Amino acid sequence: MNEAETRAELIDPKLASNGWVTGGEVKVHREHPITPGKIMPGQRRKAPLKADYVLAYKGRKLAVIEAKSDEQHVGEGVGQAKDYAIKLQLETAYAANGKEIYQVCMESGKEDWVTDFLTPDELWDKTFPQENKWQEELSEEPYDTRTKTPHFYQETAVERVIDAIANKQSRILLTLATGTGKTFIAFQIAWKLFHARWNLKFDGTRRPRILFLADRNILANQAFNAFSAFPEDALVRIKPREIKKSGKVPVNGSIFFTIFQTFMSGPNDTPYFGQYPPDYFDLIIIDECHRGGANDESTWRGILEYFSPAVQLGLTATPKRRENTDTYKYFGKPVYIYSLKEGINDGFLTPYKVRKITTSLDEYTFDSEDEIVEGEEVFDPKKTYTEKDFNLTIEMYEREKERVRIFMNEIDQTEKTIVFCRTQKHANLIRIFINQLKKSTEPNYCVRVTANDGELGEQYLREFQDNEKSIPTILTTSYKLSTGVDAKNVRNIVLLRPVKDIIEFKQIVGRGTRVFEGKDYFTIYDFVKAYEHFKDSEWDGEPEEPVPADPEPFNGPTVVEEPSGDYGSSDGEHFPKKKIIKIKLGDGKEQEITHTIETAFFDADGKPISMQEFLDRLFGKFPDVFNSEAELRNIWSNPTTRKALLLRLEEAGFDSDQLTNLQKVVDAERSDLFDVLEFISFAVVPITRDERVSNAKPEIMKGLSSEQREFIEFVLSKYIEIGVEELDQEKLPALLQLKYHSVNDALDILGDADDIRRIFINFQRYLYDYRVA
Repeated sequence: MNEAETRAELIDPKLASNGWVTGGEVKVHREHPITPGKIMPGQRRKAPLKADYVLAYKGRKLAVIEAKSDEQHVGEGVGQAKDYAIKLQLETAYAANGKEIYQVCMESGKEDWVTDFLTPDELWDKTFPQENKWQEELSEEPYDTRTKTPHFYQETAVERVIDAIANKQSRILLTLATGTGKTFIAFQIAWKLFHARWNLKFDGTRRPRILFLADRNILANQAFNAFSAFPEDALVRIKPREIKKSGKVPVNGSIFFTIFQTFMSGPNDTPYFGQYPPDYFDLIIIDECHRGGANDESTWRGILEYFSPAVQLGLTATPKRRENTDTYKYFGKPVYIYSLKEGINDGFLTPYKVRKITTSLDEYTFDSEDEIVEGEEVFDPKKTYTEKDFNLTIEMYEREKERVRIFMNEIDQTEKTIVFCRTQKHANLIRIFINQLKKSTEPNYCVRVTANDGELGEQYLREFQDNEKSIPTILTTSYKLSTGVDAKNVRNIVLLRPVKDIIEFKQIVGRGTRVFEGKDYFTIYDFVKAYEHFKDSEWDGEPEEPVPADPEPFNGPTVVEEPSGDYGSSDGEHFPKKKIIKIKLGDGKEQEITHTIETAFFDADGKPISMQEFLDRLFGKFPDVFNSEAELRNIWSNPTTRKALLLRLEEAGFDSDQLTNLQKVVDAERSDLFDVLEFISFAVVPITRDERVSNAKPEIMKGLSSEQREFIEFVLSKYIEIGVEELDQEKLPALLQLKYHSVNDALDILGDADDIRRIFINFQRYLYDYRVA
């Protein structure tokens, strides 16, 4: 039998005889999808991960079965069964070939042949040896799947939390990478608790009262909207205006949403949260709990201590580090961890690449040709000013505008982009320069979103998050958007300010990791050497070189949370006020600013890898269709042989779409495909099509009449604009019609058709001649 026949005729009857029949509380999930497969360029994915069988009982997945044909040894399925069980965090794994069954206990490590599958009750008792009424009731309470079905890791996170709650654990921590849906997980936990009527008394007499705490209004509002499946009268958005108006906090509801700043405020220095009894809430969910709520010195800690009877669930996107030890000390070891590298490997998060950009003005020492416009009394002409000083101590418009020019030339200007700036004032300046240099005619192409922008900024952000809208396209910010902004189609992140805090860095990276249709990867444009934070062995993968124990000291001002705006909108920005130094470069010196760009590639584990390794993993091994650079150049110089080469590449899996994707990955959209092939095969740095034409034009135009030169000039302009496809022989009639309105008119001007064809073919030899390229 083949595998499908083995399952149908041998394994299915065996499962049925042991009580595993579909329907009711017993479920046999066949071909159970686990992951969709890692995202690949060209809107492709690697093969998805599917389990042949997953056995579920009382709402919980308990075991996995890897089936093999009856002609294969049962041991051939053991490795896969274990891998699936680890991924799904199941205690029991089976391999079966219809004749034999091999059982593995992932908890004890014991494994052996068995005669039968365990029955549903036996498997439940094996997994949960201690009887727990609430664990069963919460497990059996179904998920809300009307709009979305939880991914496997989201189910696991929910299960770990409800198990902890059922076992009366008072402090619980979940650590999942940004973009993996922590709010959705919190919603499903609340959904189960609400419908099972769990509360701290464990008596089922009333529904639970749940408090969702965030540190920013945008996060509290997003959570409030995410819980919309609950009855309308169950949800309460706590707002200080309404409390002031009524004179008391709201109590009619089941799930309450607010921010720390609201709860800490109140008349006569009496916090509003004190109007609730300490045991009022059964569960408190603390979003982004690493942002100070668990710090011993934080005033936020008072809220958690006041409501100490409640179960407290912390949600964080960062693993334990020196910067957030208080969080882990307070909540304890996470009940579940799902990392960035896991999310990328599984296909739930988008891969990334990093463009490291340095300029000749990354450091500045005074030059007598420059002018001190403002702040001369505090300016030190002998000091070398570095990144930590710019846009805080010293300001130089020419430098900032050149940085904007650099990344605007690099990005696709139609793609959504977030630019992180040093201060709100700096974000405003960068917004101005972007709108000066943009190709778009839209007045709101680039807008600023910071705490000072208030409701207008919130409106801009909502429009940016709307995947149906393309304006605004670029947001500038300082600290406001580093956390919790759910915008799926962000393709570029630009760093124009130092990011010394590894936790904040991972939050910023998370702005781009969300999956969106047609989004193969996102790009980080790093002007400030923040890429060092990728070297995080536990979260992103093992670094290529060890990271120093003590990072470079950062002598800039401490960043703390500063509530501002209507009721607690925070931009995370607080700097000591001091005189800023404004420098104007000497005449013409802005044209002398130079820069270099290096693309850094990382594998799914976050390890730095070579460009060739990166391309091989994304696209597969490039076929051997030419043996040398000279051979490639000779083939490419003739439209006929070039077309044959492209056909061979297509047969090997590299069609025009793949080659276009390849061109984007190596940042050569403005180069010829020839340059891309030359680059990946022989490490020759690409030049742009414009540069290629400028280099070759003197040779191309030799011996041509003025009319012929005019036509070739036209062809070259289309080549620069569109690419090498404009040089295909089949394009010649269309080019003639476009230039001269008809082929007959072209013949009247240019002469014999054979001559035109010969000129069209021959000039391409000079275009790709090694002497001028």
